[in-house]
Amino acid sequence: MGAKLGGDEDDAIVDINITPFVDIILVVLIIFMVTTTTIVERAIKVELPEASTGEDVADTTSLAIQMMADRSLTLDGATITWEDLRAFVRSEQARTKSEGGDLICLIGADRTVPHGEVVQIIDLVRQEGVAKFAINIQPVPRPAEAPAEPGP
Repeated sequence: MGAKLGGDEDDAIVDINITPFVDIILVVLIIFMVTTTTIVERAIKVELPEASTGEDVADTTSLAIQMMADRSLTLDGATITWEDLRAFVRSEQARTKSEGGDLICLIGADRTVPHGEVVQIIDLVRQEGVAKFAINIQPVPRPAEAPAEPGP
C-alpha cells in the first residue's frame, strides 16, 4: 500500500503513506466536535429569584454558597455544615489575602428561603473578613431588551 511497485523485489520502501493516519485523525476530530456540543453543564437545581440589575462576576477567587429549599447549605456544589462553612471561608480568606487577592463569595438561595436565613449567610461571610460578596440571581431582560410581542 505504501510501497512503490515496480522492478525489483529488493527495493527499499522509501515513501510513507500518511493518508490513513490523516483519515483517522479527521474522524477523531469529528467525533470530538460532535460530543463536546452535547456535554451538559453540571449544576445544582436551585430556583433563583429574578432581578433586572444583575451583573456577571468573574469567579477566579470566588466561593459559591447556596442555600437549598430544604435549608441545607452547599459550597461549590458540595453539601456543608455551618461550622465547616465558617472554617472553610476563614481558611480561604487567609490564603487569598496571603496571595494578595480578594475573596468573593457568591451567595444564592432558593426563592422559598426566608430573607433572614440569607442574611445569616452574609453575616457569617462578613464575620470572617470577606468584604466582597454578591447575591446570585437569575437575570431577566430589562424592558428595553424585552422581545416584541407579536401583533394580532
